[in-house]
Amino acid sequence: VMLQVTSEAMERLRKMIEEQTTDPEMAIRITLNPSVAMQLDLTLDREKKGDQVVRSEEGVKILLLQSEVAEKLEGLVLDYQAMFPGEGFTILKPTFH
Repeated sequence: VMLQVTSEAMERLRKMIEEQTTDPEMAIRITLNPSVAMQLDLTLDREKKGDQVVRSEEGVKILLLQSEVAEKLEGLVLDYQAMFPGEGFTILKPTFH
């Protein structure tokens, strides 16, 4: 199971890409910040060999993950939360109802 992405997070990522580029090959790369545990850095990049790619329902590349990052995030959920005092992406363990 790869990293799951909520619809809210997918929409925010898609907007981030559109605001920065019109190149359909560009997507958001998730990297783990080596100095802060479980902090993710998001950068614009092109797909590289061995990447896992998360696509939107329309098939557009949204997220790129190197295999070691994908392994660390396996089974987790990327969400976007707009709550006081700030908003941003969060990584959650999935909740089962």
